[in-house]
Amino acid sequence: MVVAGARPNFIKIKPILDALDAEGFRTTLVHTGQHYDEAMSEVFFADLGLRPPDHHLAAGSGSHAVQTAAVMTSFEPLLDRLAPEIVVVVGDVNSTLACALVAAKAGVPVAHVEAGLRSGDRSMPEEINRVVTDHVCDQLFA
Repeated sequence: MVVAGARPNFIKIKPILDALDAEGFRTTLVHTGQHYDEAMSEVFFADLGLRPPDHHLAAGSGSHAVQTAAVMTSFEPLLDRLAPEIVVVVGDVNSTLACALVAAKAGVPVAHVEAGLRSGDRSMPEEINRVVTDHVCDQLFA
């Protein structure tokens, strides 16, 4: 299962999905809906030639807590139902943290692509997302 939720994630998942497909892996693409505006989402799928997501969680906007919680509560039942062998998260957005936490707590292995990137600035929400995501993931890809 490959998860993406925001504009920078869509760019990162394209080569991941291409490589997995080329090796014959069956993948499920989950769009959390963190970025949902056409200019922040659909245009990237079209321009990059990404297939449509298999599941769209429609998390929407809100504070960090509201958005992260919306992704978590939408992702958990999907994860339970599909029971993937691994969840791949990318980047440092709220969706990344939310899905990594849910999968880790469910005992599903999690891989983080773009792991290890650090600014050292804990006033940035993305920095908190990076640190926590890396700590709960089983595989880290810089």
